[in-house]
Amino acid sequence: QVQLVESGGGLLQAGGSLRLSCAASGRTSSKNAMGWFRRAFGKDREFVAAIDWSGDSTAYEDSVKDRFTISRDHAKNTVYLEMKSLKPEDTAVYYCAARRGNGPYKATPYEYWGPGTQVTVST
Repeated sequence: QVQLVESGGGLLQAGGSLRLSCAASGRTSSKNAMGWFRRAFGKDREFVAAIDWSGDSTAYEDSVKDRFTISRDHAKNTVYLEMKSLKPEDTAVYYCAARRGNGPYKATPYEYWGPGTQVTVST
């Protein structure tokens, strides 16, 4: 089992920056690829970014790939999502997820999920 907890969400104005963190605990010795997903109010959950086990390979959803950066720190068992030039349409609950394998994986199924952190971008 892997437990994930996101942090770093908040309310900010359009054009601002925010860094989300995802702390992993439990069976972190297993080779896990990590991903970030988001769900806006009234919409389906969508892929945002993913990173492979080593941290050398990443993947992004088209609308964020020039603004968001995913990274991971194995020593801290933490994955980050650096978000810049935020837009109101980025408003959503952001979820961290993990799955066994090298990755990166854009598609589900991911095996483990955090409870999510709210990001709200105002105009």
